[in-house]
Amino acid sequence: MKVIGLAGWSGAGKTTLLKRVIPHLLNEGLRVSVIKHAHHEFDVDIPGKDSWVHRQSGATEVLVSSGRRWALMHELRGAAEPRLPELLKKMSPVDLVIVEGFKREPHRKIEVHRAANQKPLLFPDDPGVVGIATDTRVETRLPTAHLDDVAAVATLLQRSAISVEEVLAKSEV
Repeated sequence: MKVIGLAGWSGAGKTTLLKRVIPHLLNEGLRVSVIKHAHHEFDVDIPGKDSWVHRQSGATEVLVSSGRRWALMHELRGAAEPRLPELLKKMSPVDLVIVEGFKREPHRKIEVHRAANQKPLLFPDDPGVVGIATDTRVETRLPTAHLDDVAAVATLLQRSAISVEEVLAKSEV
């Protein structure tokens, strides 16, 4: 299982890019999963539904299962947010895990940069950035791809990915 991040400021288009890149990777025969960092007040559950009631009642974990999917929700209940290596250990094996966000974690990542966002690039200060997907010219020796070139971005992600074991080993140092 290989891992690569996709990081950038809010509004850069990370999710939009992933929405286009994932089907491309699937067409190449890869199995792809995503770990998405969210702000602390997100919810995947619907207030009033049984699973929501169970969590609100104090359950640490609630697993919901059906004939189409299952989801495990884990409430931290004041514990520290898990780091990326801990989350990677929870993933089922696939060919490629794309980590969206987690820009402050030290894993390898492709920066998503949109000129209209008017935010600074992450790469000069983040040694984890190993490539850039952008809609503008960037002075760098890092490999780059245009945001609209889905095939080039997919290739950049695949070539830059490293094994989950390498990510876990780096976190133990």
